[in-house]
Amino acid sequence: MIKSIGILLVSATILWIEVPPLLEKKYKKELLVFSILLVIGVGISITLALEKPIPNPFDLLTFIFKPLNDVISLLLK
Repeated sequence: MIKSIGILLVSATILWIEVPPLLEKKYKKELLVFSILLVIGVGISITLALEKPIPNPFDLLTFIFKPLNDVISLLLK
């Protein structure tokens, strides 16, 4: 739990440093991308800190393309 609080404090510090210049320069798209990447990074970091398993993205690709591969293999036989 303390690790999660530490991660949140570090991310709050990053926000505090990085966001005001982006708002001053009216970089809305950059702020959106920055926020999305920061949320993803914080989420993954907290998940790792809580020692929860993180699914492998390759498993999703295998789940999607395996049936397609099977169909193509049957058609080419």
